Parts: sequence; structure tokens; C-alpha cells
Amino acid sequence: MSNISEDGDIYSSQGNSPFSGLTGAYKPFSSPYLNYDPGYLNQAQPEFIFLDGASKQRGRMELAFGQIGGSCMIGAGIGGATGFYNGLRATTLAGQTGKLRRTQLINHIMKKGSATANTFGSVAVIYSAFGVILSWVRGTDDDLNTIAAATATGLLYKSTAGLKKCGIGGGIGLGVSLIYAFWNNRDKLTAIRTFNPAK
Repeated sequence: MSNISEDGDIYSSQGNSPFSGLTGAYKPFSSPYLNYDPGYLNQAQPEFIFLDGASKQRGRMELAFGQIGGSCMIGAGIGGATGFYNGLRATTLAGQTGKLRRTQLINHIMKKGSATANTFGSVAVIYSAFGVILSWVRGTDDDLNTIAAATATGLLYKSTAGLKKCGIGGGIGLGVSLIYAFWNNRDKLTAIRTFNPAK
């Protein structure tokens, strides 16, 4: 016979409670079908199931698909906005109105949007490929891989435009990756800056 109180809660009696030996205030079960108290579980953060020995963060290969797709979408948005602006200027200067102007605007948007999306997507594919290769060769995924992959991406993307532009592309990739690495490790940099060896 289970001990059921007048308000319908079970195990409310300290004598029949499985947690009677615990110190502190005890909350009765929220359901008679549970064999544990949910109040003892820490549910502040979502719980995920990982395989034994698996990394608890997504690898470069998994991140590559989102990076490539996101880069194409961002490029299409930027290119579409630029094409719309250029189309407005061109059609206004040409004095076009009505359906002709609308058609010209659509042409400018589609042409510039697709070109910019192609550029951003190509850069993302090259960067992701370098990142996956470096992660596989070095056996780790850290900021050094990010910096090396970004620099190599800039060098390769501008490699057909001459040595000078190739160097500029590599410098841009190096600069952007360094900014990202510093921003990603801003907490560590703050700790180093506030470190006092005299203490």
C-alpha cells in the first residue's frame, strides 16, 4: 500500500520516502509514474548524446556545407543589392520607364547577384577544402588551421592574376583570419593582459 496524502501526492511521508535520508527540503514527486525526483536533475542546458570518444563539436567537413551555402546566400544578397543600385542609376540615366525599366532592373539584379554568389561560393569551397585537408593532416582543428587555410585561399584564388595580386589576396586572407582568431580568443587575451606575475 502506497502512502497517498489528501492532496494526491505520494511519498509525502518522510517514513516511506526513498529520499528520507537526504538532508534539506524534499519536494514531492510531480507524477506518481516517475521513480526519481526531476528536481535533482540539472536541466539548465540542453543535453546531447555523443558517441564514446567522439568530439563534442562539429568538424571541418560538417561545417563546410553550412559555410559554402551561407557564403552563396550572402554573396547573392550583396550582389543583388549592388545590381539593383546600378540598375536604378543606369535606367534613370537612360530615361527608361515602365516594363522596359523593370526588365533592365531584373537583369542587373540577376547578373550581379549570380556573379557575386559564385565568387563567394568559390572562395568558401577553397577555404573549406584547405581547412579539411589541414585538419586531417595535423590531426587537430585549431586557429592555426584557420589562418593557414585563409591565407592559402587568398593566394590560390588570385594565383592567375599575377604575383602582385596573388600576394594581395594572401594578405587579405591572412588579415581576415587573424582578426577572426583574435576575436575568437578575446577571453584568453584579456586574461593574459590582466595577468600580474607579482601576485
